[in-house]
Amino acid sequence: MVKYVIGFSIILSLIASCSSDNQTTPRPRGYQRIEYPEKVYDRYYMRDCHYSFELPSYAYVKPDPYPAAEECWYNVYYKPFGATLHLSYRRVKNRDDLFKMFNDSREMVFKHVMRADQIVENYINNPAFHGIYYELDGSTATNAQFYVTDSTQHFLRGSLYFNTRTNQDSIAPVLRFLKADMLHLLQTLNWEK
Repeated sequence: MVKYVIGFSIILSLIASCSSDNQTTPRPRGYQRIEYPEKVYDRYYMRDCHYSFELPSYAYVKPDPYPAAEECWYNVYYKPFGATLHLSYRRVKNRDDLFKMFNDSREMVFKHVMRADQIVENYINNPAFHGIYYELDGSTATNAQFYVTDSTQHFLRGSLYFNTRTNQDSIAPVLRFLKADMLHLLQTLNWEK
């Protein structure tokens, strides 16, 4: 008799579990929808630091809060995207100082070589300055960096970081959007007297 009760309970529970109310269906893969703001630029003057550039309306600039930051180190915050462009400006003192800044910039980029799938160097030649724009592909902390200089007085370095750990696939559209802003900054950069 106990066998029949146990068997009947099992059959009853199987029938109850097959009802259409408890069925789950696989969901299609979803992606986060990103609303990109309109690109409207205004000239931003770094008066004490002797340069200016065009800044998008959805970004703002503040002095770098890092305790060891120098006088002309500023951060451009892209708040809607959780990203920060760190800008470091220095006056060129002499030829040796310029080469030291070149080497420091290159070292900062190539610290990421262990995590990068590739590092692409794009040379910048402008009548007012020259430099290198680096694109870092892979699981690196930074995805884009640059330096520009007129080789006599001004040196500006920039590096883009997201404020959270990132996955290359998930940030790719936002990264393209912000890289366009970085390139626009470089195209509109002017040295001020």
